[in-house]
Amino acid sequence: MSEDTKVKAELRESFGKGFARRLRAAGKIPAVIYGHGTDPVHVALPGHQVSLIIRRANALLELDIDGKDQLALVKDVQRDPVHQIIEHIDLLVVRKGEKVTIDVPVVVTGESAPGTIVNQDANTLSIEAEATHLPQNVEVSVEGLEDGTHITAAEVKLPKGSTLLTDPEVLVVAISIPAEESLEEDEAGADEAAAEEAPTAE
Repeated sequence: MSEDTKVKAELRESFGKGFARRLRAAGKIPAVIYGHGTDPVHVALPGHQVSLIIRRANALLELDIDGKDQLALVKDVQRDPVHQIIEHIDLLVVRKGEKVTIDVPVVVTGESAPGTIVNQDANTLSIEAEATHLPQNVEVSVEGLEDGTHITAAEVKLPKGSTLLTDPEVLVVAISIPAEESLEEDEAGADEAAAEEAPTAE
């Protein structure tokens, strides 16, 4: 675990919207930790530090709760729909060596063949991975791929130790020629065919 994921969490006994508002005004984020059959634990987290950490997908926090260490995976972040302020975070208790199910973003890299476009059908893939080695994303290279190329979930290279849970047949990326260009080519072909079939004047 890196130093920037070590977070000091404060246990909180008070609840309700008013208390949560006061917490946020003090630069803290209300959160709840649950999982492994334990009772939910309500804590307050340092706002600025945690806001930076959760920019990464599937962030794992090493919490210090009253001197006790606890690993927790960020499962849900609730934001104000207008101001995008973090209102609440749900954290899942995890243990070193444990496998967890997560959705990882698909990042497309490279440039497909000239004249083609890349259509990304799946933005995330569901995988199982070790809690302390969670990938931030998976990459799909489209470098030089031609029109008609399809890449399915089964063809995406996963990080070592990860297992694909998404249906292997799910389409992730498809390479095609833009519809307008394709239509222009069809029309040009039809004009040429018509010209060839037209009788020549004697």
